[in-house]
Amino acid sequence: MNLPNTKSENKILILSSVWVEPNSSAAGSRMLQLIEAFQTQNWHISYASTSAKSEFAFDLSILTIKSHTIELNNDNFNDFLLKINPNIIIFDRFIIEEQFGWRVAEILPNSLRILDTEDLHCLRKTREIAIKQKKEFSKNDLIKAAIAKREIASILRCDISLIISLYEIKLLTKLFKVDSKLLLYVPFLLDEINPNTIKKLPTFKDRENIYFIGNFLHQPNFDTVLYLKKEIWPTLSKKLPHVSLHIYGAYTSQKVNQLHNKKERFIIHGKINNANNAIQNSRICLAPIRFGAGLKGKFIEAMQNGTPSITTPIGAEAMYGDLDWCGRIATNSNDIINETVALYTTEILWKKAQQNGIEILNRLYNKKKYSKLLIHKINETQKNLEKHRMNNFFGALLHHHTLNSTKYLSKWIASKNTSN
Repeated sequence: MNLPNTKSENKILILSSVWVEPNSSAAGSRMLQLIEAFQTQNWHISYASTSAKSEFAFDLSILTIKSHTIELNNDNFNDFLLKINPNIIIFDRFIIEEQFGWRVAEILPNSLRILDTEDLHCLRKTREIAIKQKKEFSKNDLIKAAIAKREIASILRCDISLIISLYEIKLLTKLFKVDSKLLLYVPFLLDEINPNTIKKLPTFKDRENIYFIGNFLHQPNFDTVLYLKKEIWPTLSKKLPHVSLHIYGAYTSQKVNQLHNKKERFIIHGKINNANNAIQNSRICLAPIRFGAGLKGKFIEAMQNGTPSITTPIGAEAMYGDLDWCGRIATNSNDIINETVALYTTEILWKKAQQNGIEILNRLYNKKKYSKLLIHKINETQKNLEKHRMNNFFGALLHHHTLNSTKYLSKWIASKNTSN
């Protein structure tokens, strides 16, 4: 990927509540994609997290990135920030901007502040509440939600917010009236798939069984597996009596493992080291997601491995533009079951779905195109930062009021911790 190298002096500090885990979640893969785009510019990158490293954490030193552990509500962060002295700070999720944004603005006021939303948490959370309350999701619920006010405030306080979904871009600009100049659409950044690559994969006849994959720290994934277990598989397993449903994913808890039932052909595997191999040898990805936001990495993985998918409108949301989906989209249990049976047993439908997946990947997730737009947006905003911020009065207002309250609460906690 050849991008213009115009700001080699840039120093980036990524602040996150988690360590990068590309084999556990789509968020981890996306972070590595952003890092790769920055490193094409020879930008120096440091990564800091408030969490303890897990066994699945990616070794960032391989990419010559220094890792640091930081604490919430600790004035030591101020010294750390001055020592790193970045001119670009990326907050990975809005909750990190809430915690550290005021310190960054106070100590390094001229540094560019970027929020990587991952997905709109407020959208995912309000959809989850609607499911639990067994009611239809309404945008009015979203407007009323406290988490929406927090997340939109975070977006307004930042100079640029990276948005992974065009649906969410529309929601922010139309529903919440966020200035589009504060937003940048950056989907997954993927290499082009050569059709010959797909031809080398196992064929329809070489594959068997159905799978689901997802990080179980992510609530929509557990909800999906529970939905499969209770509503889908009892009927689907009878229609496909020689087929098993295999569940993969990191951080399987006891409540996930207890769903395992070999006799029912509902198999819980937990985390798998070679997910691509399992996906390539499965005939279908079955992921009837009932709530969530952003783009779903599980479908990207399926398309990259030539495996068609069955999902819901929320699962496929903003993922395929005006193209045909790489499988089937269904809105209720009966349709999900019937569409799965048809796709699993009909080779011509399966092959067409596989081809659709290649077209979606190659047309909508072009790494070169969106990486170039990302670098350009950062460079141009840096050049005109004062004017950019002057045009964002509500962001300045929120910095003045909201962050002052956060600042003094944090200072009180830090002082209390020091005394203890």
